[in-house]
Amino acid sequence: MKKTLAVSLLAASVAIGGCANNMSNTQKGAGIGAVVGAILGKATGDHDKSRYAWGAAVGAIAGGAIGNYMDKQEEELRDQLSDTGVQVVREGDNLRLIMPGDITFATDSASISPNFDPVLQDVATVVNQYEKTVLMIKGHTDDTGAEQYNQALSERRANAVKMQMTSFNVNPTRMTAVGLGEYQPKVPNDSSANRQMNRRVELEIQPLTNQNT
Repeated sequence: MKKTLAVSLLAASVAIGGCANNMSNTQKGAGIGAVVGAILGKATGDHDKSRYAWGAAVGAIAGGAIGNYMDKQEEELRDQLSDTGVQVVREGDNLRLIMPGDITFATDSASISPNFDPVLQDVATVVNQYEKTVLMIKGHTDDTGAEQYNQALSERRANAVKMQMTSFNVNPTRMTAVGLGEYQPKVPNDSSANRQMNRRVELEIQPLTNQNT
């Protein structure tokens, strides 16, 4: 499966890059959408397996208690991360932590910056208190350099965060790491400041419910 996915992504990326001069914006968007769909489709399948396994181990949150459970976790995360540069975004019953590149990794590196270790430890401390959740870790890059290289770099960064979270006693069964390369920029890659914003890792925290256990 992984080999097939890699070949599909490579073919799609080459097609997008090689035909860029002859493609309309709509065609380019469709090509990029196909690449992102392939990546997320595989990642979602892996995430579902992890979610079911972890849900079987710890159980689900009762339907009426989900909002309150996530409210408390959100409050603790905001308190722990208030001065770190990490954004905490609430999306329904999910939480998304946006970790910008200037505090996570050096340019063109998948080695976690020493100053970022305490931040991840704070995140781990909170999520370990709220075990009825699962995490999807998404790595992103800007558009500098080759698409295939950026894709691989984003994967290494996501996996580095997962490994570090594991070292802080977050059960690896709860976590899925995925790289999205340059395909989902937060802002247009039209300035150095914007590219800095696009070099990031996002951690999505999802509650375990009866529907996904």
